[in-house]
Amino acid sequence: MTKKDDVLILGSGIAALQLASLLNKHLNVRIITKEKLRTANSYLAQGGIAAAIGEHDHPVKHIADTLEAGSYHNNRETVEKIIKAAPDLIKFISEQGAVFDKNQDGELLLGMEGAHSEKRIVHGGGDATGKNVVEFLLSTLKDNVTIEENIFAYQLLLNSEKRCIGVKAKAADGTIKKYYSRNTIIATGGCGQLFTYTSNALTVSGDGIAMAYLAGAEVADMEFIQFHPTLLYVNGKTKGLISEAVRGEGAILVTEDGIPIMEGVHPLKDLGPRHVVSQKIYEYLKNGHKVFLDISNIENFTKRFPSITTICEENGIQLSEGRIPVAPGSHFLMGGIKTDLFGRTSINGLFAIGEAACTGLHGANRLASNSLLEGLYMGKKLSTYLNQSTTDVVFETEPTSGYPFVDKVVLPPVQQIKDSMMERVGIVRNEVNLKKQKAWLDTFKSCQLNDLGTYSAEEITTIFMLIISRLITEAALERTESRGGHYRSDYPMEDNQQWLRKTITHKNSWGMETNHEHIETALAT
Repeated sequence: MTKKDDVLILGSGIAALQLASLLNKHLNVRIITKEKLRTANSYLAQGGIAAAIGEHDHPVKHIADTLEAGSYHNNRETVEKIIKAAPDLIKFISEQGAVFDKNQDGELLLGMEGAHSEKRIVHGGGDATGKNVVEFLLSTLKDNVTIEENIFAYQLLLNSEKRCIGVKAKAADGTIKKYYSRNTIIATGGCGQLFTYTSNALTVSGDGIAMAYLAGAEVADMEFIQFHPTLLYVNGKTKGLISEAVRGEGAILVTEDGIPIMEGVHPLKDLGPRHVVSQKIYEYLKNGHKVFLDISNIENFTKRFPSITTICEENGIQLSEGRIPVAPGSHFLMGGIKTDLFGRTSINGLFAIGEAACTGLHGANRLASNSLLEGLYMGKKLSTYLNQSTTDVVFETEPTSGYPFVDKVVLPPVQQIKDSMMERVGIVRNEVNLKKQKAWLDTFKSCQLNDLGTYSAEEITTIFMLIISRLITEAALERTESRGGHYRSDYPMEDNQQWLRKTITHKNSWGMETNHEHIETALAT
């Protein structure tokens, strides 16, 4: 008899671990992760978690800030529910242990970040919030949770009813494995590695979103990519994130001559919305200037930001000089697999949470420190659903017909994908470059029509990168306005009449409708 799990979770970030930690002990839960358990974006997160818990704060203010940052493309109901739940989510974790930073009176320390109207950012370990929360969640996992590392899931398994019943994956030695489950959860993160410069972990290349898309799930808002303004920039390469909290503590962006670059650009200056700050830095860099974060007025910088200090020292930056060289890079995907607030997708049995999902919380641009909040909320919400679920699942006999469909395709170098996406579909976009990128991506249309199992894990990742690149490019080409993380120099203004409430969705636009006739299903028990 083939073993089946009650819950199969792909990914090991905060959303995944929050879910696993809250599932009932009678459920058999399995977590599989592409590489090591602690290589997720969540573990690297320097920023904190936003919650309206300050004396002068209120969820209404947090909601207003979220909507404004999202250029009012957000799903308001989603925003209200998640933001209102934030204080209790923070309180629950805070009461379990020393996860978050507190003052001498035992009160949570609250920081300020860009586009927030109040100090409401809770941090852990200064700039090690993600690590602190992940370690806490790992410590709460029960013995019904099994974790397998270095397992690369690459294909969803569907039965004849088009219900997801598991995944096909590759082990580190190339062996193909099948995992069957009554409920499959994609929590694989976004797609930051599609771009030359990024703050994301090396594993974050859109795998889960591509898998869901190929299986027929609806994907939405892929044009909205948030570029973080301040990545450490050394010798033409980005070396890590310089948290927005540094600007929240008073650092300002300057040129090599010490000229502040955000003066007169936005009322919030250096703490303006991320797309505004990123575009301004990008503009200076394109014109041959260098841009630095001037940290000279921040007291005890090395104690306040130990992780950033380590990154800088490892890359030869002398913090005593008071300047950190920076450049913008891809940071967060507002779009993803379209879900409701339980994480349910358009495919029965398939769920998505965390950055891989598009709930509508972030709109066109994520408000700083709302992402870990969303992960905690969605993990908890989905746990309540699965703890009560009693759905019967049909596991069917594997069909004899199927792959391969076409010959293997010669794939481009990964660096070529990253560089072309950064140049043509990056911070500043226009019709000419978008059409050029689309035409190039079209030459690889047939690559996903193979049996992906005949490719190596690295090649499958490349195929997924091409698929996600095309989804982003097509959406960016279609949205003829600028909004949030999507900036078009040929359409520089928001068009509220045509685009405010319009969501661009994708579903099998690469001709994969026939794939359901051939996709493998689980062996009969």
